[in-house]
Amino acid sequence: MTARRGGGASSDLELLLREQAPQVLSALVRHYGHFDLAEEAVQEALLAAAQQWPDEGVPDNPRGWLIRVGSRRLTDLLRSESARRRREENAAQLAAPEESVASGPDFDDPGGRDDTLTLLFLCCHPALSPASQIALTLRAVGGLTTAQIAAAFLVPEATMAQRISRAKRSIKQAGSTFELPPEAERDERMGAVLHVLYLIFNEGYTASSGTSLHSAELTTEAIRLVRGVRRLLPDDGEVAGLLALMLLTDARRPARTGPDGALIPLAEQDRSKWNKDTIVEGEALVSDALSRTQLGPYQVQAAIAAVHDTAERAEATDWRQIVALYDVLEQMVDNPMVKLNHAVAVAMATGPKEGLAVLEPLESDDRVAGHHRLEAVRAHLLEMSGDTAAARESYLLAARRTTSAPERDYLQSKADRLA
Repeated sequence: MTARRGGGASSDLELLLREQAPQVLSALVRHYGHFDLAEEAVQEALLAAAQQWPDEGVPDNPRGWLIRVGSRRLTDLLRSESARRRREENAAQLAAPEESVASGPDFDDPGGRDDTLTLLFLCCHPALSPASQIALTLRAVGGLTTAQIAAAFLVPEATMAQRISRAKRSIKQAGSTFELPPEAERDERMGAVLHVLYLIFNEGYTASSGTSLHSAELTTEAIRLVRGVRRLLPDDGEVAGLLALMLLTDARRPARTGPDGALIPLAEQDRSKWNKDTIVEGEALVSDALSRTQLGPYQVQAAIAAVHDTAERAEATDWRQIVALYDVLEQMVDNPMVKLNHAVAVAMATGPKEGLAVLEPLESDDRVAGHHRLEAVRAHLLEMSGDTAAARESYLLAARRTTSAPERDYLQSKADRLA
């Protein structure tokens, strides 16, 4: 055993367990099958480690320790499941071969094979809803507990537990196996994986509801997971683009809120608080990807973020370049949020009336017509144009529609200043 103690011991241990979680789960699923039971066994192994290692020290082979403990728990679960099925079927037959526990509690997997990508494909199975994909990815690949995931999404733990259980049942019913999808499906499924990680980051960066603007735990976890995917796919331009986008966006987080947690918009942020090292890393990533890989939407979004982050002052932002990048992005994706941001860029580059013209088609787009962000952007552009009465109405409507307390307070304050 190697002891790990000190002020940062708790956070170091949590990070270690999260890093080990997908490898342990992959080993058990490859050996035994039964993703649902294996995932439950891994969570119990992680809990045992969290309870024992602070006092006993971290073992020299933490992955092997977790695999052995998880294997013992899984064999117990398989025996219990087999006994239940035999009772229900009233038959005296043994469990199916895939349920065999012949390897016993001493099963180990020292080979170091990294199946994280296979596990991500499984968690992002097309049979699952995006909400279920996110929850299962955070649980199985991220190593977060159900309670942690529930807290991050502001739902009761029981609700999140049901969501995760349903996701695992859906995967089982779909007949999924623990292997990479066929090559013909791989690009599409990879897109789903990256989208799930993108959604996790977005929820962390701007929480959809609650009293806090962001959840650092979710943004940190999303970045960690994308780094893991990039280690496995170092030549994939969109993986690099997504990581760059996350880094360039997260670099601004220290300046996004005031001491009281109030939202500070991009143009008013103290840029000296931005994380310069993260910006340098993100800019290098996207520059490299753009120079040698096929262009994709995450790379374009990262390039837009880089233009913002490299401007020393808000007034120095190259809005015309941003407009050009949004023109490219809109040819790649049909996303109303992209058009919202495009409208702002056009307004900043050529004037608010032109920006409002870009915004107009979204009023009949059901995906965004009732969203608070449409009204918030409209209010901003109306204020730029000098129509303060209409701007105030839109700020108030946006404030009523949002479920995020910091955003609501910010929008209400904008409306109050125009009263």
